[in-house]
Amino acid sequence: MISLDDLTNLDPKNIGNWPIIIKTLLILVLCAATLFAGYWFDTQNQIGELFKVQYKEKDLKESFKTKQLQAATLPKLKEQLEQIEYILKELFKKLPSNAQVDALIRDISQTMLASGLKQELFEPQYQRERAEKGLYIKLPIKLRAKGDYHAFGKFVSGIGAMNRIVTQHDVVIKSSKGGVLTLDMQTQIYRYIEDETQKKKRKR
Repeated sequence: MISLDDLTNLDPKNIGNWPIIIKTLLILVLCAATLFAGYWFDTQNQIGELFKVQYKEKDLKESFKTKQLQAATLPKLKEQLEQIEYILKELFKKLPSNAQVDALIRDISQTMLASGLKQELFEPQYQRERAEKGLYIKLPIKLRAKGDYHAFGKFVSGIGAMNRIVTQHDVVIKSSKGGVLTLDMQTQIYRYIEDETQKKKRKR
């Protein structure tokens, strides 16, 4: 056993003559202090860096999965884009030029008369003509006609069968005396926006 006197009589300059138990305890304390200092000044920082790397690895894995999915769907998206571009080209072919608008307006008027309707109003509203989305120009035409349901149906079918895009809006049908019906509606025609080069070519 180590007494209090043994501890008080220890000579710091002569550690080699200390009792074995005390020297062992001293070595253990120094080892523990060394390990703690190593953890505090080095290992702790390394653990912090490790956590950062682990989080970064997780983010990189998620990013990789996302990019892998995008790469897998890219060919399909390109195919869909080509289909959309083809459809747009086909639709633009149905849009008349500015020079062809008058002919389209006449076709609509003739379709109305050929359907058996009595034309009371046919007013292209040029003052309301406006560009849409920088792709085309929309021109509304205000219509009023009289006839029966059969004539109305024939007129609508005739408009739908045109090789140009013509839409119909704000349709109102009113009945009057003698079974005659009055049709009020707005038809819209569309033409593509011509640049200066196209206009010069058309003038030649």
